Amino acid sequence: MGKVVMYNVVSVDGFVADAHDRPGPLFDWYVNGDVPLDESGALTVSRTSHDYIRPFWDEIGASVFGRHVFDMTGGWGATPPGGVDHAVIVTHRQAPEGWDAEAPFHFVDGIEAAMATAQELAGDRTVAVAAGDVGGQVFAAGLVDEVRMDVAPVVLGSGKRYFGSVDTQHLLEDLDAVVRGDRVLHLRYRVRR
Repeated sequence: MGKVVMYNVVSVDGFVADAHDRPGPLFDWYVNGDVPLDESGALTVSRTSHDYIRPFWDEIGASVFGRHVFDMTGGWGATPPGGVDHAVIVTHRQAPEGWDAEAPFHFVDGIEAAMATAQELAGDRTVAVAAGDVGGQVFAAGLVDEVRMDVAPVVLGSGKRYFGSVDTQHLLEDLDAVVRGDRVLHLRYRVRR
């Protein structure tokens, strides 16, 4: 079984979106470079960011997201983001009406079922869990091995917290990686067990 990584872009003050669910300038660094990050060529980052992020994205076998993000993005056009093979959506509802049953999306109820499904689909590859409410639940349940943050030089003031509603203390190991990109700081921590 592969490792579980909680991941997202975050503001300096700890938010993944503003109070209206908009990322605002958090994602600006995804288009300020000259190196394509994905096959679409829509994301262009600095060489440093590419060399840090692309290998990580390539090791992901499945990603876990909440239904809210899925709905906001329109299901990413039935293609999991970042070129990931499978997306697992934590939801109490069925797939949207008319949803393509062949699309590599799996709709499950609860974080335990989501993690079991994602780990089965990923095999020995990494399971990435989107930070926010669902990510915070997975983290609080002790199911995360590593925390990755792409910290944008933005202070949002309020909004959707990186760790969701986590309200108890958790210790991380010392920084495992610090990589300075263009208008972003990439951080990686292992979770202390």
